[in-house]
Amino acid sequence: MGLGTIYVVATPIGNLEDITRRAVRVLGEVDVVAAEDTRRTGVLLRHLGLAKPLVSYYDAVESTRAPDLIERARSGESIALVSDAGTPLVSDPGFRLIGQAHEAGIPVVPVPGPSAPLTLLSCSGLPAGRFTFLGFLPARSSARRRFVAAYGSYPDTLVLFETARRLPAALRDLAELLGPRPAVVGRELTKRFEEIVRGNLAELAARYAADPSTARIRGELVLAIAGAAELAAPATDADDPIVGERLRERIAAGDSPSRAARTVAAELRLPRRAVYRRAVEESGSDGSN
Repeated sequence: MGLGTIYVVATPIGNLEDITRRAVRVLGEVDVVAAEDTRRTGVLLRHLGLAKPLVSYYDAVESTRAPDLIERARSGESIALVSDAGTPLVSDPGFRLIGQAHEAGIPVVPVPGPSAPLTLLSCSGLPAGRFTFLGFLPARSSARRRFVAAYGSYPDTLVLFETARRLPAALRDLAELLGPRPAVVGRELTKRFEEIVRGNLAELAARYAADPSTARIRGELVLAIAGAAELAAPATDADDPIVGERLRERIAAGDSPSRAARTVAAELRLPRRAVYRRAVEESGSDGSN
């Protein structure tokens, strides 16, 4: 019998309709599914009408479980590696297994699909040509601030994970260290109560600090933050589309044209007078407010 194959299978991050037909086929054909949480993966398999042996594969057991799975693949079994949601190995276990598979000459086949960082980036409105994924921020404020400071001059859009409980404190540190950069928070992506909130870091920090419901939010969130180069390189002039977009957002949030102009001019480093004229046009007012 020849070697088996290890499939790295992406699964939905929320909406179960997002699984690919190829992923369904592979999950139905493999001998065993190595899952970060067998209970959550069991729900997915039952939804798909599949019954497969499940093996727990999470951080605490990865060092001992990886060799066992490699031996099973050596004996000809095919294995699907899945995480709780999204693409495996993206801040999830699997690095040891895939590394050992390559060393052993066992075929590793990706079955691509949903990814929470890419999902938010695609609808963030921030530059997506180059981005840096930071994973989870450190839990302690002192360590978090040192970590963030190291990326302060990065020109790429920054994408990272954070827990809901730590979100207000993390946003406060990010705002203090990175300044008023445009940013986006994504929560419950692809799910029924999906929430995508835009603003600059200071605005987002104030919003979530003042929202008592944040303490009751469960799960993980994704943040995307404009890179240093994007902040330093202003739009060509006040007629740039991004200027109108940010002004409309501020006016819709209740700002007067004058206040909106001050905020947007500071964000994009544009002459305030030119941005104010644009704000008056966007608001449809006569400029008296």
